[in-house]
Amino acid sequence: MLLLTRIAPLAALILGVSASAATISAEPVALPVQDVHDVMLDESPRVPMVGERLSYDVKFSAVKVGSGSMEATGYENVRGVSALRVRFVVKGGTFFYKVNDILESWIDTTRFMSLRHNQTLSEGSRDRERQFEFFPERRTFSLNGGAEEPGVAEPLDDGSFLYFVRRVPLVVGRTYEFHRYFRPDRNPVRIIVLRKERIRVPAGEFNTIVIQPIIKAKGLFSEGGKAQVWLTDDSARAMVQMKSSLPIGSLNLYLREYRPATGAALVRGN
Repeated sequence: MLLLTRIAPLAALILGVSASAATISAEPVALPVQDVHDVMLDESPRVPMVGERLSYDVKFSAVKVGSGSMEATGYENVRGVSALRVRFVVKGGTFFYKVNDILESWIDTTRFMSLRHNQTLSEGSRDRERQFEFFPERRTFSLNGGAEEPGVAEPLDDGSFLYFVRRVPLVVGRTYEFHRYFRPDRNPVRIIVLRKERIRVPAGEFNTIVIQPIIKAKGLFSEGGKAQVWLTDDSARAMVQMKSSLPIGSLNLYLREYRPATGAALVRGN
């Protein structure tokens, strides 16, 4: 199922969402834009903690086609800096087309920026590996050990951006702009905070904040796309649902299990 390949970039940048025709609200009206430099970030509860793991069912319309997960696995040394390693995995497909994608990010949680990002993608008959190294002090990055290219001062990659957004206040009705994606031509990344909503997923029932990410790139989060993400309306800001409208259906993620950093087996909605 070729549409499964759309999930890899999704698990990468904010595991985005867009709802089916029955649940998508009208196009958002013009909202005030707030730059990242004007935002007071919540430093304490939303830094990713070792042991946190979220597991998802992946569905194309109503049919389950795979599973996904995201977790913070532990701290590792990256060029002398203690960096938290976070990992995204998507598996699924049909008997004739399989997807097994792994995306990993190493985050300097003191300054909350990316130091390294790896992608191991297996989609159908194609296998691909990409290794990014970020050098914030020089505002550059390299791909697969190649020459350094122009970057940004506080880089975030597809995976680390999701954790970063969990630290933003996310006031309903506001649009936030961030100039921190490691490829300068993809900035700004815009986050529109649409509404609050109570939803039910396999893991339980949750009060959520619904956001719409917009990126200057093709795919689910493109400027003309309709992708939405549901985050828990609490200090965890865990992603519990993602929906994306496509021309021939919808590609959705639903939280099946949440293991917090404390090591508890499962957290369900209240």
